[in-house]
Amino acid sequence: MLDPFAAYDLTGRVAALTGGASGIGAASAQLLAAAGAAIVLGDVDETGAQAMADKIHADGGKAVAQRCDVTRRSDVASLVDRAISEFGRLDVMGNIAGIMNADLVVDVTEQVLDRLIAVNQKGVFFGCQEAMRVMMPQGSGSIINIASAAIDYPNSNVSVYAMTKAAVAMLSMELAIEAGPYGIRVNTLAPGTTSTNFGAELRAGADGQPDPAKLEAYRQRSEGMSPIGKLGEAMDQAHLILYLASDASKFATGAIFRANGGVGIVW
Repeated sequence: MLDPFAAYDLTGRVAALTGGASGIGAASAQLLAAAGAAIVLGDVDETGAQAMADKIHADGGKAVAQRCDVTRRSDVASLVDRAISEFGRLDVMGNIAGIMNADLVVDVTEQVLDRLIAVNQKGVFFGCQEAMRVMMPQGSGSIINIASAAIDYPNSNVSVYAMTKAAVAMLSMELAIEAGPYGIRVNTLAPGTTSTNFGAELRAGADGQPDPAKLEAYRQRSEGMSPIGKLGEAMDQAHLILYLASDASKFATGAIFRANGGVGIVW
């Protein structure tokens, strides 16, 4: 009988994930490890990444953690090199790390602009470069870049974030053309509103602390934008990442995948 889950088996494969300490990165690390992959967790939050690696170990999986500032190509190169030194190969590169802004265009400072481009755009670019460095000679691999539902519809206060995420989606399509002849697939995941700590700036008061009224308004607005009236969970995105990491998606490249609760349909 055909095993419908066999294509999702990642036994013997190795995945490097940036942003692995929390949110979508942490959920993806757990799910890919449960599918059999060895995980290399990179994050500026080294303590959080190590805690996630320890959890994966406790659950019977394989994982190591390393501090990785994606704005530094040398850090991203070291993360990829760690995959090779620890596990001998790299099959999946998940460029998940990202940051948000909460400013009108007229109020965006050059410092904020540079920071978002450095993390969201250059960080993904570096991740693609370093993954290609080892995947090209290997002749296989899957690169998964995280964009956002913000690439599909305009929304006040997230201009720079949306701009950088749109760039990520285009980079993925361009790279899919370059990577294909080497047996490497490149895809984009564009999550909708997902219940994590990401984007806390949009729910904070003037003092930078969480504002319960803003949090409730954010929840109601986000649910109202979805035909099914729901916020996403980090694991909803992780399941798509597992699909893109596995042989189940072996015919998918250069595509944008959306788990967004239907946002954009009723927007």
